[in-house]
Amino acid sequence: MAAPPEVTNKNLTGKYIMNKALSDDSDDILKLQGVSWFKRRAISMFTLTLGVKHYTDEAGNEHIDVEQTLSGGIKGTNEDRTLDWEERGEIDDVFGAVIGKSKKVKAEEVEDEFLKSGWTEDTFQDGLVLAVDWSDTAKSGMEWRAEMTWGFEVLNGERRHARRLKFTSSNKKDGPIFKHLYYDYTGPS
Repeated sequence: MAAPPEVTNKNLTGKYIMNKALSDDSDDILKLQGVSWFKRRAISMFTLTLGVKHYTDEAGNEHIDVEQTLSGGIKGTNEDRTLDWEERGEIDDVFGAVIGKSKKVKAEEVEDEFLKSGWTEDTFQDGLVLAVDWSDTAKSGMEWRAEMTWGFEVLNGERRHARRLKFTSSNKKDGPIFKHLYYDYTGPS
């Protein structure tokens, strides 16, 4: 389902379902992140729903809190982002020990062409959400980095919430992996 024009990077609040038919398969990335075969199979079989709450706190910090739920009501991991470019660490149920930071940026501030192009005009005006996460190698034994931009794209004539992902790993020597993830907007959360 297309995202309405009032849902933008200024306010992403709503419910979204990952569109597996339009999104790139991410099993290769999950494997490089050390996710077990069993968890990867389970992830591929379930549908992912995102409940997004986008707000500004009393101190003026912009937040995007994402509650992930798998089909059948199975609670996934939460993705709580403060858009202040401060590093935060966590132990994720799927990815293990992770460090990340996030901020809102203009497209011209993003170095990688894949991450900064192809967005709707309102996304360019409002700014991209840039999220960078990497393995806490000392705790996880893994070495990977994921750079992601969030915004809206028009795909097959429909405006959709999208995430573009550039993934690098010490276990993949032939360059980064690039993925598109697309979401159907299903209404307010």
